[in-house]
Amino acid sequence: MSPSATAPDGGWGWMIVAACFTAQLVAYGSPQSVGILYPEWLHTFQESKGMTAWVGSLVSGVGLIASPILSACVDNFGARPVTIFSGVMVAGGLMLSAFAPNVQFLIFSYGIVVGLGCGLVYTATLTITCQYFDKRRGLALGIVTTGTSVGAFLYATLQNELIVLFGLSGCLLIVGAMALNLMACAGFMRPLNTPSYLLKRKAVLERQAKEQLCEKPPLDDLKTAPVPGPISTTGEKSAMVTVDTKDCASAIRSDERDNGKTRGFLCRVAIVKLLKKKQQAYTNYTHSLANILHDRVMVAFCVAVFLFSLGAFPPVLFMEDVAQSEGLVEGVCLISLVSIVAITTGVGKLVLGILADCKFVNSIYLYAFSLVATSLALLCIPVTKTYVGLQVLSAVVGFFSGNWSLTSYITTKVVGLDRLTQAHGVLMLFGGFGIAIGPPVSYDLAFYFSGSCVLLGGIILFVVALPCWDGKKRKESDRPEVQYTPNCDKVASVA
Repeated sequence: MSPSATAPDGGWGWMIVAACFTAQLVAYGSPQSVGILYPEWLHTFQESKGMTAWVGSLVSGVGLIASPILSACVDNFGARPVTIFSGVMVAGGLMLSAFAPNVQFLIFSYGIVVGLGCGLVYTATLTITCQYFDKRRGLALGIVTTGTSVGAFLYATLQNELIVLFGLSGCLLIVGAMALNLMACAGFMRPLNTPSYLLKRKAVLERQAKEQLCEKPPLDDLKTAPVPGPISTTGEKSAMVTVDTKDCASAIRSDERDNGKTRGFLCRVAIVKLLKKKQQAYTNYTHSLANILHDRVMVAFCVAVFLFSLGAFPPVLFMEDVAQSEGLVEGVCLISLVSIVAITTGVGKLVLGILADCKFVNSIYLYAFSLVATSLALLCIPVTKTYVGLQVLSAVVGFFSGNWSLTSYITTKVVGLDRLTQAHGVLMLFGGFGIAIGPPVSYDLAFYFSGSCVLLGGIILFVVALPCWDGKKRKESDRPEVQYTPNCDKVASVA
């Protein structure tokens, strides 16, 4: 990206927020409510539950695992082109899934294609929101990330009705057509910083313009036309012009012969320079990633996100089944546990984002506290014997699971806005692996395991982020530097 412009903290930024909110709602509506499609796929394809469950796992994890690559795409091309392309991927994947002959094809079309498209949307929307907001970044990110929860709540009911009216294939075709609105959302994402690919294109055009100015004219242009007026009647001047033209033509032909011998050598030199330039770009990118992972707080944050993803997501799928297997559901419940989690997650994203903007609140400690609270709620679920108790615990888990609105905020605070896309890609890579691995299958063991993992992540992040570590680092940096003699400089240069 080009050098960062000043974040306006308002103005067109609120249009960016509205567009990103809508983009996440449209993109994540179907994947977040994939539980509605799961029974239909089981009935249609008659495959095992484990094989069919891979569809939902991949659509949630693939986009996060590929986040480093997706972040590089956003960094080079900008949020608008990436969002347009993601609209094609999400819509195409959903429409292909309508014609899936088996679960294996569904794993590709819905799990991988739609998952990668959603990952592009998520990275692009968070990146451009962070660029447009500074002081109110937490509020903006809270509103944007709430789109996934609102989409899950709306699409759960929508897909139920569409399946009843048009069947499974008709439902996926209609939802895929709705996903094309991502292209309309991309139209509002006016870039605040010039994308890298535009800067490269501008440099290429400028170089081509300079080459055209320095290019030798063709021989036909050197042929003299009849000169009007008295000059054409003067034989001496006409002969002088003819001699000059012949001399220029012979000189150019000799230059062309010389250039023909060296043209191959110059081409090889240009190719070598291009390869070195590409290698230097990859080296710089790798070096930047290494610097990000050298940050103590960033590494602890990645570990915390991994443990949270490993423990907090899968139990949400088990809650309703636990209530039914224990006989805790009395009659027909108007609001299911999954719906409660979706609603409270949206509220949590907004509230936690607003709290992160407060000057007296440390966003890292706030995230660590949300992990501890989530872990305590998960550990209490196996010992709860009433449906009302499960509803309360589901609300707690959902509210503090809204801490996803803090990930970009904390990443920007730790590594800076210039390295946001790279650091966020690494962070989501850890989250994607956590979701893909998942907890044990046994329900009681799953809740205990998940609660322990999330609690461990919160404790690690809280301890590593303590200011006492910065004090030790500062004392080490206060040591006097070693003064090198000229001989040492020579030895260092040889090394």
